[in-house]
Amino acid sequence: MANKIEELKKDIAEIENLEKHAIRQKVKDILSIEKRKLVSEVVRLEEQETKMEIPVEPPKVPIKTTNIPYEVKLNNYAWDQSQKFVKFYITLPKVNTVPAENVQCEFKEKSLELKVKNLENKDYVFKITQLLHCIEPKDSTCKVKNDLILINAAKKEDIRWSHVTEWEKKSSESKKMPSFDSDDKSDPSASLMNLMKNMYETGDDEMKRTIAKAWTDRNYC
Repeated sequence: MANKIEELKKDIAEIENLEKHAIRQKVKDILSIEKRKLVSEVVRLEEQETKMEIPVEPPKVPIKTTNIPYEVKLNNYAWDQSQKFVKFYITLPKVNTVPAENVQCEFKEKSLELKVKNLENKDYVFKITQLLHCIEPKDSTCKVKNDLILINAAKKEDIRWSHVTEWEKKSSESKKMPSFDSDDKSDPSASLMNLMKNMYETGDDEMKRTIAKAWTDRNYC
């Protein structure tokens, strides 16, 4: 039985590792459910093992299993800017019900990461990397207003941002750039498609999200 418990714990550790790298929410949900099943099985087997080694009376108070929060990635946001700040608005129902210390935002010169811990047994994460311009971490703030989180990223320079990230700017500029990969030089549409395909395949998550949005907007124009 000890060997089986050890193997289950290894499975749990492997699932936790997969959760850190999972991107799609459905996959994260499946991993979280499977992990809870394994945790419950480990608890059950450990109880059986204890009873076999030392005969004791059954506990009068049922053992409570701890619900393990799973991570949810936040992708939707609105943004605006003033002379001093770039402002991000993230809607998250009931965020005002968690303790203030459960809402944390880490600022760096070219990135920011928001974490909301244990909101209805979920951990929420909002992250933006490769900001278009540098920000001032010490002057940046994060506030909760009912079901809304407001992030004020302090501008390091008094300039107007055309985009949020470097990738968004590059994606926007690529629409005006000719592609050198297309066999049909007379078809600018095909050239643009090849260029965006190459950027999508080689880009990170933020790049892929930006290109997908740009392509959707293009199709609806």
